[in-house]
Amino acid sequence: MQNKKHLIIISVLILILSGLVYYGLLASNLFPTQAANQAIPIDWLFDLELKLIAFFFSVIMVPMVYSLVVFRKSDDDQSDGPHMEGNTTLEIVWTVIPLIIVIILGIIGADNLKQVLAVDPQANEIKVVGFQWGWRFEYPQGFVSNELYLPIDQQTVLKMESSDVIHSFWVPEFRIKKDVLPGQITEYRVTPNLLGSYVVSCAELCGSKHAYMLGNIHVVSENEYTTWVDDQVKLAKEIELASLGKPDSGRGKQLYETAGCKACHSNNGSKGTGPTWSGLFGQEVTLADGSVVVADEQYLFNSIKQPALQTVEGYPSNAMPDFSYLKDGQINDLIEYIKTLE
Repeated sequence: MQNKKHLIIISVLILILSGLVYYGLLASNLFPTQAANQAIPIDWLFDLELKLIAFFFSVIMVPMVYSLVVFRKSDDDQSDGPHMEGNTTLEIVWTVIPLIIVIILGIIGADNLKQVLAVDPQANEIKVVGFQWGWRFEYPQGFVSNELYLPIDQQTVLKMESSDVIHSFWVPEFRIKKDVLPGQITEYRVTPNLLGSYVVSCAELCGSKHAYMLGNIHVVSENEYTTWVDDQVKLAKEIELASLGKPDSGRGKQLYETAGCKACHSNNGSKGTGPTWSGLFGQEVTLADGSVVVADEQYLFNSIKQPALQTVEGYPSNAMPDFSYLKDGQINDLIEYIKTLE
């Protein structure tokens, strides 16, 4: 009768502590805002695991603390405790039950992954290029942006590739994280369900400026998305037409800021992953093979168009991202900007 009483008290305390621990974990705001359909099954699984964590923590702590308080030895008790050989039944139970729980969680996890990777045949497709240290988004309508716009409640598949080292595309509000690899395309499927602006960061240590490899993501309505795409297509055509004329350093500076050039090439003489552009034009440049060339217009054009052909001494080969999407006129704008950096 006494043992039954202790068992009831311990069981009630376990339930109370389990609830307190679970709601305490929830109150600590472990999860950022849920902003994608793919986050729903992921959060559900995490919620289940939090409940199990709270329960098993209580199962361990309550009996231990209860025993220390209720069954502690009195000061005048000098006798030895009872001799115990073990309990085979208990050992089987605490082996079999966790095994069953792990198997069940494995099955749930597999179904969870199936939901996250579900393919919508009508999904939008956008190419993503990761490079040290930034993101470039190439839209099927023929323009490029350093910001990602996504229509709400529509699945978008990002075809991702790195132009240098391994990166990882991670948006906490979407929950999904996927590696971006050089020479290999990986797919990232997301269906945003909450309007707003979010930040994508690189979750794979990729170099000295890894912490600053951030990009803006905007989830907008379908009408806003269509309007933005139309505006970008129009702007891209205007820029292309303008670049066919006289090179312009102002457009070149804008490209320097938005195309990712500034991530590697400084415009003030400071050292970067690539040679500084400050004072570069007209100077002699020593290449990795020991030859010396003059940084004239032709050299700069070739270095942007085909960077692997002439590697500057002291810098790694094949480190520069692929900028083949730039039009010749845009490259001339960049060269015109370089000329101004004395």
